[in-house]
Order: sequence, then structure tokens, then C-alpha cells
Amino acid sequence: MTASVDRLEARRRRAIFRATHRGTKEMDWILGRFAQAEVMAMNDEELTAFERFLALPDPDIEQWIVYGAAPDPETGAALLVERLRQFHRIGQ
Repeated sequence: MTASVDRLEARRRRAIFRATHRGTKEMDWILGRFAQAEVMAMNDEELTAFERFLALPDPDIEQWIVYGAAPDPETGAALLVERLRQFHRIGQ
């Protein structure tokens, strides 16, 4: 493997760990199940967006995913919120 592929794989593993160790069982489950199913197939751009998403506060993420609140446009979270809601079949 090349160094760039190794770095991408390491980033993917870190993202999965961060998604499954949020501090609350609800967020561990919501973000962790998604990450375990989707992260290994993400390209660099998608992974970067997911890493930024994981840096956002859990209460905000929960409001967006569980309760359907709209993310602030400057967070750039709208696409991931929709993807997570679809993954978990929330609001369908």
C-alpha cells in the first residue's frame, strides 16, 4: 500500500472510533452504526466532511437527526444529516 492509502485507512479507523465513542449511547448508536456501515467506502472528500461533522456538538447533531431541526448552513452538515436520517429510516 502507498502512504496515502495508509493515511486514508488510518483516518477511516479513527472516524469509526470517534463515531462509536461519543459519550452517550444514543449518539454512539446513531453515528457508530452509520460509520461502521459506510466509512470504509468513503473517498477522501466524503471522509473529510464526515470528520468535520464528528467535530460538531452532540446536542446539535441529535436535534438535526432525531428531531428534524435544520442544521445551520455554515456547518455544511445538511447532506450528512439527510444521509444519516435515511440510513436509520428516521422521518420516513
